[in-house]
Amino acid sequence: MESKRSRKGTDNVLVDLGFKDAEELTAKASLAVKFNELVEKRGLSQTEVAAITGMTQPKVSQVRRYKLQNISLERLMQALVSLDQRVEIVVRPARRAHGAGITVAA
Repeated sequence: MESKRSRKGTDNVLVDLGFKDAEELTAKASLAVKFNELVEKRGLSQTEVAAITGMTQPKVSQVRRYKLQNISLERLMQALVSLDQRVEIVVRPARRAHGAGITVAA
């Protein structure tokens, strides 16, 4: 019987899948989830969201579908601010258990 080598996963599936920009994509996804929740809660159309945030309607559509490759973290943060949200960035020393990295709590 062959032995299977198993690799312990992380708490980030994008890291486990080998994405080079996994931390950034995870941060973008967290911001996009909050963005989409706000849009749905307010019942806004993509055109209305574009007018409020200054994004183009196609960019709004990309965020709504979680197609985040061409959307910057800064743009997502600005869009949330335009939707009356407070975005905070906290920098602190990494703890050994968690190591250095990017975390977004939305």
